[in-house]
Amino acid sequence: MKGIIEKDFLLKTKTAKRLYHEVAATQPIIDYHCHLSPELIAKDYVFQNIGELMLAGDHYKWRAIRSFGIEEELITGNADWREKFRAFATMLPFAIGNPLYHWTHLELARYFDINESLCAANADEIYDRCAARMADGSFSTKKLIERSGVEALCTTDDPQDDLHWHREIKESGWQVKVLPTFRPDKAVNIHKDTFLPYIKATGVTTYAALKTWLTARIDHFAAHGCRLSDHGLDFIPYAEGDAAAAFDKALGGEALTAAERDAYMTDLILHCAREYAKRDWCMQIHVGALRNSNTRQYRALGPDTGYDSIAETTVAEPLAKMLDALERTNELPKTILYSLNPKDNYTLATLMGGFQGGPTRGKIQLGSGWWFNDQKDGMQAQLKALGNLGVLGTFVGMLTDSRSFVSYPRHEYFRRILCSLIGEWVENGEYPDDSEALTAIVKGISYENAKRYFNFS
Repeated sequence: MKGIIEKDFLLKTKTAKRLYHEVAATQPIIDYHCHLSPELIAKDYVFQNIGELMLAGDHYKWRAIRSFGIEEELITGNADWREKFRAFATMLPFAIGNPLYHWTHLELARYFDINESLCAANADEIYDRCAARMADGSFSTKKLIERSGVEALCTTDDPQDDLHWHREIKESGWQVKVLPTFRPDKAVNIHKDTFLPYIKATGVTTYAALKTWLTARIDHFAAHGCRLSDHGLDFIPYAEGDAAAAFDKALGGEALTAAERDAYMTDLILHCAREYAKRDWCMQIHVGALRNSNTRQYRALGPDTGYDSIAETTVAEPLAKMLDALERTNELPKTILYSLNPKDNYTLATLMGGFQGGPTRGKIQLGSGWWFNDQKDGMQAQLKALGNLGVLGTFVGMLTDSRSFVSYPRHEYFRRILCSLIGEWVENGEYPDDSEALTAIVKGISYENAKRYFNFS
């Protein structure tokens, strides 16, 4: 059965088609937040089959397969990749309205030139056709990244990482920039089970030593080209108090009060943010995820396996206080704010307006539709919120936030949705049909704003 990925997929107006085909489609990709493995990139790992390529580590797809009632053996278990791909193909036709349906067919079209609707009836045939294409070893990590038009990508890395894979990639002379991102969550989240083992692994025994250690690790990341940090927070903490006392109490195995927990987290985040500002880094804050809610499956499979959801958290007041604490001393770094809960779009879009200022254009950003909002409605909602309340033309655009080496068509998906929305505004008479201005906006959001914002030369 013929597929849906046609030339003008999602593009309904003449303006949208022109902006996408003549402007957006030709721009390189800067993937400033992803979870790709630098080790696999350094080793130029060669994928063996379409099942491994599409399904390994992709918890978006795992959730959908589970929802179709398919047993775990065919998802994260020991079944072979053909069986897992067949299970995925059996579910896919029923995923109408899910971005996975579009993403999967974009992946098949862009990497295999297959434009047929994947289903149970043709799963084995498509598996074999893809295997024939992959037999020459051309589906390696580096070749896939190059084929996707990626100019730079930023992985997500723990402060303890020695970054040797990043060094190896750079020393290889490969043309694509692969830069680390500093993510100190395990040191910040004092209330989690991972905290004590992590602190013991660092060797520090005092709070002052921990801050010194983190500063040294920031310097180490900076020496490897790092431009961004990332904080994954279940909630936004803000409290004043004795962070050192809270650290000592936790290190001694005592339970903390909520106020002690928040005082520690607040102080450590502010310390890191001030260091980011000194180096002109961007700080990303991700909030609003309820993680690992299925205890049995978390114990069996671990984190990042598809058992997370949107949380309901209060963000406005504590986040405003955190940003203001940094702004008062002129130490607020460039910041991107993401919430997994779409109710927060307008909150974040208005809050960030109070902390903008030169010389950085769009210093505080409303992050792109993240995770469960990484779909047509979610992207449009984020773009409209930013358009209504900020300056959309300064937006740094899309990212993959993915572990998959064939996730780059998500940039195409976003760019089509962006051009469709702008085309609608133009043809409704809400913005002039000014080719020069529209080209600058679309080119900026697709590529140029990110390159400028993150100082990628």
